[in-house]
Amino acid sequence: MALRHPGRFDDTPIVHRTKGAWPGGRKLAVYVALNLESYAFGEGLSEDIVPGSGQPDVLNWSWREYGNRIGAWRLHDEFKAAQLPASLLVNSAIFERHGALVEAYRKAGAAIVAHGRTNSESQAGLDEAAERALIEGARDGIAAHTGAAPQGWLGPWIAETERTPDLLHAAGFGYALDWCMDDQPIWLRVDGGKLLSVPYPQELNDSNAIVARRHGAAEFADMIVDQFDEMREQAGQGVPLVMGVALHAYVAGQPFRLRALRKALRHIAAPHPDVWLATTDQIAAHWRAASMA
Repeated sequence: MALRHPGRFDDTPIVHRTKGAWPGGRKLAVYVALNLESYAFGEGLSEDIVPGSGQPDVLNWSWREYGNRIGAWRLHDEFKAAQLPASLLVNSAIFERHGALVEAYRKAGAAIVAHGRTNSESQAGLDEAAERALIEGARDGIAAHTGAAPQGWLGPWIAETERTPDLLHAAGFGYALDWCMDDQPIWLRVDGGKLLSVPYPQELNDSNAIVARRHGAAEFADMIVDQFDEMREQAGQGVPLVMGVALHAYVAGQPFRLRALRKALRHIAAPHPDVWLATTDQIAAHWRAASMA
């Protein structure tokens, strides 16, 4: 029986890939992605720490808003202290109330990646015109505040339609973070060309690990360290790899979680001659320029 396949990429196992390196001969590229999300009050999709009790859900909405008011600023200080570049995954609606937050990260060298308009909506099930409007609206909303269109995309809730990669390419995006089936960037076939898929973690993701699976802060920090140490060894075999850490300001930015996370971030940021600390923009640009397979 032939199972349905998206048909957008080749099924090449990692052990059959061409050997190569990141800048300076380094073997492992590491990025830290911080999701900055904006949610509507009393309506739309939401991420909840406890079961909601109807709308308006003051508890869960204000828990999420804590991330933009407090958590993201604390994480900004942690990234700066560790000299870790950040990849900022931004809902364009965040600029309505928290534009100064994005600007602080931009001044620190963060890459600005489009994360839809708001996480109160998803593009799953949208018709083509509505999805195009969502993608272009997020792109243009970010560009209006930063002066440049974002190069990367992560869909709200990592939801897609059959045509999403084609629409992203048509809208000028160079890479997407939606697909998590590899430890290297890979090319997706799209109408009129190709779109780069940069790995985005679903396991090493505080939302999935802590909110969904209820891992503790120390356990999540240990996961980051173990992933880093293991991937350094695997990358030492000659095939360049990408490791991402996905954080959400309302999860990782809670004070007691910062204590554990700080140790993991400093472990990653310590000098390692084989490790490239980068943004997703830099990773995608190098892969494209080097024509890496």
